[in-house]
Amino acid sequence: MVTREVPHIPKCLEEADSLDEFSPSYKAVLNTSNMKTSEVSAVMAKADGKPKSIHHAKKWSDDVENLYRFQQAGYRDEIEYKQVKQVDMVECWPETGFVKKLQRRDNTFYYYDKQRECEDKEVHKVKVYVY
Repeated sequence: MVTREVPHIPKCLEEADSLDEFSPSYKAVLNTSNMKTSEVSAVMAKADGKPKSIHHAKKWSDDVENLYRFQQAGYRDEIEYKQVKQVDMVECWPETGFVKKLQRRDNTFYYYDKQRECEDKEVHKVKVYVY
């Protein structure tokens, strides 16, 4: 099997098994588990900003949880949030890594718990964007 580096794929695709959309070869290409958060953000920032495709999540995962929180606040994902709000970092809970606080476009803040907030019945509504 030949793999090539794909630096423009966002971290949310790391959970390929939970999304049931990608072949196992993507796991080797998308190995961001040993990357620091700033490195992952840098890879995502290199994306041209417009998603190439979209699909809905099939199973809950940490990434689906964070996408749920961004979409609840009115953004596609972390990439769009950082572009619109012009921030480098998103506040996250250190224990879980989930998003802690987001600012909507009308400057209202959303505060999130440490625990999971995306219930199983809501998972299929989460949109996963591919860059």
